[in-house]
Amino acid sequence: MNVLIVRPDGIGDLILSIPVATELRRLVPGVKIGFLAGPVAAPILDRHPAVDYVRTIRWTDSLRTLRAAFSNGVDAALFLKPFRRLMWAAFLERVPIRVATGFRWYSFLANRRMYEHRSEFLKHESEYNVEMLRRLGLHPQTGSRPTLVVSEEERRDGGQRWEAIPRPRVVVHPGGHSARRWKPRHFRDLAVELARRGYGIVLTGGEQERREFEHEVLSEMPLPAGISNLMGRLSIRELMGVIATADVVVSGATGPAHMAAALGTAVVSLFDPRRNNLPTRWRPLGTGLLLRPDVPTCEKCLGTTCPFWDCLDRLTVGHVAAAVRQTVEDPSPLTVLHI
Repeated sequence: MNVLIVRPDGIGDLILSIPVATELRRLVPGVKIGFLAGPVAAPILDRHPAVDYVRTIRWTDSLRTLRAAFSNGVDAALFLKPFRRLMWAAFLERVPIRVATGFRWYSFLANRRMYEHRSEFLKHESEYNVEMLRRLGLHPQTGSRPTLVVSEEERRDGGQRWEAIPRPRVVVHPGGHSARRWKPRHFRDLAVELARRGYGIVLTGGEQERREFEHEVLSEMPLPAGISNLMGRLSIRELMGVIATADVVVSGATGPAHMAAALGTAVVSLFDPRRNNLPTRWRPLGTGLLLRPDVPTCEKCLGTTCPFWDCLDRLTVGHVAAAVRQTVEDPSPLTVLHI
């Protein structure tokens, strides 16, 4: 059986899909497992023992290209998120088994439907994903953590980027795509404060994040010695090597937090209070601390009209630095702290 798991969006989303492949490998001897992923996130699946092949698509691809992603003997497509054009492509390509939610108007494009409202936030995203296997007639176990694999060479190269940097090693990742993020100057001040306390600091992020960070905060004050700025300089596999050899990763509710958890590195993650960002569904599945402002949960960000617009500013540099210290000293299973 050739099963294609469809999740071509964010890095964190793809990571939380990996338990589907792990459980499918356990339940179906001889199964061939593929992923349909976006080109940015796809490299994280390299060398994973539960993944036989990876195909990539872009949202701007033609329908012919999308149909080709479902060709070459795909027996079943699991749409962990119901992307309409991709479901249409699989329908046109006559994939025999097409599993997706049954609650969208275009759900008729699936022939095995899952009736479960993820919007109720009763379970973790990885559990919702694994439950989709029931529509293949399987009885999966939930609760397994996603894992990522780095080679010895990648780990060694990652470790070399920490040379001459003291321990504990902390990755500070200021980026992300959340509507509400901790301000870049807070991340800068955190890096400076941790370096002052003797921690080794590496800044990470993509090229766009580097430009924004340097424009907004480094023009005001350059980084002191002892902080290595690798923003915009790492491939995703190189980032994995750096994270795998770190002690803690500090980030918002974004992909590198899930990457760290899947690589066995502790996290300190800052979550905003929006309902669609609840830790119940989206927390990293590893060790460390998740910090959330102690304000009411909101349905969506209303901007400056909200009386709690300063929600993430309530998480101070002191709070986060203390969380890093606690995580370094006692990397226990992830705990949620409301501050």
